[in-house]
Amino acid sequence: MLATLINALAIVVGSIVGLLLKKGLSKRFETAIFTATGITTIVIGIQMALKTTHILAFALALIFGGLLGTTIKIEDAVLRLGEKLKNRFARGEESGNFALGFLTASVLYCSGAMAIIGSFKAGTEGDYSILLTKSILDGALSILFASAMGAGVVFSALSVLAYQGLLTLASMWLKPYVTPLMLAELTGIGGALVLMIGFSLLDIKKLKTGDFLPALVFTVLFVLAMPFVTFL
Repeated sequence: MLATLINALAIVVGSIVGLLLKKGLSKRFETAIFTATGITTIVIGIQMALKTTHILAFALALIFGGLLGTTIKIEDAVLRLGEKLKNRFARGEESGNFALGFLTASVLYCSGAMAIIGSFKAGTEGDYSILLTKSILDGALSILFASAMGAGVVFSALSVLAYQGLLTLASMWLKPYVTPLMLAELTGIGGALVLMIGFSLLDIKKLKTGDFLPALVFTVLFVLAMPFVTFL
């Protein structure tokens, strides 16, 4: 758990630096940073999405995940959580930006292969190197994202703490199922979610990314089914 705590702390510190930078910026410069953040998000999303090697499973996971998430209104639940956090800790923050920052950073920091592999290595081998490297990357990205989207990014540290902490604790039981194929497909579908966020940041198309989070679960199910369902 130590490496996950360091990762969460790096996000908090990076976000605070970003918020301090944000205070001294005019609206014109804020727009430039927001644009840079959107482009960065899209580039990261493309790199991740290209990891998939089973496009049918990828497409079906997005479709079924989107249908399930839309039915149970996950995005609305995330926004309500963001609103509660804002009212409790950041009353002066804009609601939309706060929730967007929280969701964007949470998806980005939790959907990559480094979060999974790093947590498993930390839990089973006591090897913190991957999560420490991830901490540096997440901290640097937090400066950019917090300066664009505000205090919501700080609270993505809670998502990282919960997600990576659970993976670390459960690593002994889950490790046999996390094959290179599983990692590739989870990274690919995570990339699709990150791309959706990038499109929203750049006002290309407003997408309810949160409603597609169940796609990660469907990806796991499809990968487990692949030895028996060959067309996937």
